[in-house]
Amino acid sequence: MKPLRNSSRSALLLAAFLLISVPCAIARALVLDSGWLMDGKAAVQIFDCNGLLCGCVWLQIPRDSQGVLNRDKHNPDPALRQRGLCGLTVLWNLQPDGANRWKAGWFHNPDDGKSYRVTAELTSDDLMTARIYTLLPVLGQTKVLQRVLHGTSDG
Repeated sequence: MKPLRNSSRSALLLAAFLLISVPCAIARALVLDSGWLMDGKAAVQIFDCNGLLCGCVWLQIPRDSQGVLNRDKHNPDPALRQRGLCGLTVLWNLQPDGANRWKAGWFHNPDDGKSYRVTAELTSDDLMTARIYTLLPVLGQTKVLQRVLHGTSDG
């Protein structure tokens, strides 16, 4: 009778693992290699980086009024202030936190040059919410990102 109990327990563990991992894999597939529009002026292209989620930014208007490429001019490291914003990795180390959720990531804000903690949640196939904060999520700011299908935008 004991082998039956062990195999039943193993089957239950396997079923629980599948119930958790399949939705996570589906959510990850929905998020990866997608462009996500944020604030109507930038898109974040999310990609896999060693099993975590990362993202680089693409600007709708990549140049200033004089035609110069927008740079990371507010970066606290003077050596990094000349790097271009388009293609810059601004999101990194988002770790899975259950189905459709990620935690413990970082977001670099080119507007002020600072890096913030970030969590994210896929709220539907085409909407993601990100909570960007310094110390506590409750003191942060929520950004809603909308999926942009490849080739459907002007920027």
